[in-house]
Amino acid sequence: MKIALLGATGNVGSRILVEAENRGHDITAIARRPDTIAPRARVTPQRGDVTKEAELVRLLSGHDAVISAIKFFRSDAALVIRAVKSSVVSRLLVVGGAATLEVAPGVALVDTPEFPEEYKKEALAGRSWLQALRAETSLHWTFLSPSALLIPGTRTARFRLGRDELLVDATGQSHISIEDFAMAMIDELENPRHARQRFTVGY
Repeated sequence: MKIALLGATGNVGSRILVEAENRGHDITAIARRPDTIAPRARVTPQRGDVTKEAELVRLLSGHDAVISAIKFFRSDAALVIRAVKSSVVSRLLVVGGAATLEVAPGVALVDTPEFPEEYKKEALAGRSWLQALRAETSLHWTFLSPSALLIPGTRTARFRLGRDELLVDATGQSHISIEDFAMAMIDELENPRHARQRFTVGY
């Protein structure tokens, strides 16, 4: 497929780029500093500003799917959704956060007393993004939330999928490597199972 990847130089975006290229996809890697993207055969770096709608429409046009790995508090969900639709790209896959996952019925992680204050700005912006996507009826969107701890690691290909509840392992830990997260994202790209849904991945 031809994929437009927003936020291609970030910790998650850069690993999604590698996973997608290794599977034979062609990627337009869109970032504020595309010069930092290492040369790869199937990757075309492009400078882009996700706050400029007309520029975004131009960059996204002609792709089969858009994957967004951008920070929520630095972007406008409505603007990005409009740009994807205006560019006539039918699919939008979003790198979500764990904060909106439920830790008890009706209780999101971000709403617990233990949730770190320094992460709340991004977490609440992520909730707004998810709400905007859930209000969207014509776009084929998917929002993939990681487990609570998302860190560089290894690509094990051994993980579980869930829906709206935070996944924890047998020891009570909630974690996933960025490499396995990237694998789950490209799995969904290639074999859509969560159209207009949020899902999660964890060990």
